[in-house]
Amino acid sequence: MEEKPGAIADMRAVTISREYGSGGGEIAVRLAKCLNWQLIDHDIVGRVAKELGISEQEAELRDEQAESLLSRILNSMRTIDPVLMVNAPTAAFTTDAESYRRALGKVVNAAVRRGHVVIVGRASQVLLANRRDVLHARIVAPLDMRIAYVMSREGLDQAAARSRTQLKDRDRVRYLQGEFESNPQDAHLYDIVVNTASLSLDQAVDLICLALQHKAERLSVSVGELGPGAGLSAYPGQPGDFRPPQK
Repeated sequence: MEEKPGAIADMRAVTISREYGSGGGEIAVRLAKCLNWQLIDHDIVGRVAKELGISEQEAELRDEQAESLLSRILNSMRTIDPVLMVNAPTAAFTTDAESYRRALGKVVNAAVRRGHVVIVGRASQVLLANRRDVLHARIVAPLDMRIAYVMSREGLDQAAARSRTQLKDRDRVRYLQGEFESNPQDAHLYDIVVNTASLSLDQAVDLICLALQHKAERLSVSVGELGPGAGLSAYPGQPGDFRPPQK
């Protein structure tokens, strides 16, 4: 992709939401490498375990739960800006839901203030919804293809892969609905939704980079000039309504 000078550099972050097995995690890795940005993902379980004084096995189990998510992000942020996180002890926030949400928002916004980060999950598409200098992307794929992906990547049989994929999807929906009254399947949360059914992972990265550049180029446009109707004149006549026949 031919990047216009100063365009993408003005963007602070890309958030990646993904259906399990859609390749979203791998896309995030490739995107961060392509942009030379910091990746904030789940590869810090070992550090979380050390931070919490638990085994890595226990950290892996807790990794899917809301209670451990803050621990993961706090630990990740310590690798980015240790000074910033001195006054954000993990234990202070994991027992109270409201404190947890406030801390999560603080940490995610701290990552964005530092800039040039690719954030996977972490409710970041909701927490950063009002920031025009952040691109929100969602990666999806048909269930059967996602099951095949999980079978291949995780060495599971079809039944186990199906069960795991559906469980992970339910957990992610339940988490965002329970903590933030949002649904990750809501397309309005995203600037771009990429279906990897036909597109390769690298092509998905290219599309996200292109969307990132285009969004960056519109940072200087006033809010009132944004939207699908910007620059369009009224229809020459009254639009007709085409309704399906009543049964």
